Amino acid sequence: MSGTGHHSIGADVAIIGAGPAGLFAAFECSMLRLSCVLVDSLGETGGQCAALYPEKPIYDIPAHPAIEGGALVAALEAQIAPFSVPRLLGRRVERLEGQAGDFTLGTDRGDVIRAKAVVIAAGAGAFGPNRPPLDGLDAFEATGSVQYYVRRREDFRGRRIVIAGGGDSAVDWALSLKDIAERIWLVHRRDRFRAAPESLAQLEAAAAEGRIEKVVPFQLHGLHGTSGTLEAVSVADLDGKVRQIDADRLLPFFGLSTDLGPLAAWPLNAERHHIPVAQATCETAIAGVFAIGDVATYPGKLKLILQGFSEGAMAAHAIHPIVHPDTALHFEYSTSKGVPGGVPGGASSGVAGTLVEAAGA
Repeated sequence: MSGTGHHSIGADVAIIGAGPAGLFAAFECSMLRLSCVLVDSLGETGGQCAALYPEKPIYDIPAHPAIEGGALVAALEAQIAPFSVPRLLGRRVERLEGQAGDFTLGTDRGDVIRAKAVVIAAGAGAFGPNRPPLDGLDAFEATGSVQYYVRRREDFRGRRIVIAGGGDSAVDWALSLKDIAERIWLVHRRDRFRAAPESLAQLEAAAAEGRIEKVVPFQLHGLHGTSGTLEAVSVADLDGKVRQIDADRLLPFFGLSTDLGPLAAWPLNAERHHIPVAQATCETAIAGVFAIGDVATYPGKLKLILQGFSEGAMAAHAIHPIVHPDTALHFEYSTSKGVPGGVPGGASSGVAGTLVEAAGA
């Protein structure tokens, strides 16, 4: 089901964030016959996997020697498909009222969500690129001459690309695109890069072969072109000497700025975009509200997707007695239990089918 305007939805669990951790939490809750609704500020599910590196391989997902971010999201979507979990996309949760067993959430689009428990799977919050302070940048962003993410490697075939940055993202994408692009310049203000040793070794080999030119120590200085079409990028060294590089694409990788937004005002004891949780249950300082994935913190926390998966299962089991206080949960393995034939309806189910709506729909 789709539509415009705002919606009123009831579910056992409201999951804020539809990245990998949120999607798997929806599966785990559904396996316990808890109805869910997913809410995300992005216009699609998948979080950073979908928005930042859909074609970049991930190597630490169990049973997958390598899987691209987009493929991982597709598999997680297929996993929850039998449960028809509603999604409210392109909107941000701003308001939380009530208590465990009876929460009301409101979004910036006027949606009202009634839930008995809440799972925050918001990563580090809403994210966006750190943009370089260059004159006329907006016009070049509008045409795609300046981009901050690589959604499809094929889009850069035959391009002359300046990549700026000194971390893993800059080095990894320079290596990934070297067989696609006509030429690549890697600009960094220092002559040392902060990347994995194996990547640095590959970078040195590619530079020795002339497939990547390291432009160090330089930093971005200006953009040149007409009507937003990039023709050249100027860089300056520490002494102010300017060099002009004939290029038609600029990829600045200066990290992401993150913001928990309205969640930061909730009494969650958030610290530096992270929410402390009880390690055994992932419950926050607000009873009935749980946090999983990168946004959650506790002693020994590892920022790995697989840990977010584990936390999703832990939170689902901790939520069950909130939703069904008079029903004991008899844990069973999925090999013997199988996939439930559907999540019970009733007052909490709210919406049948799947609601997918992006911002501006």
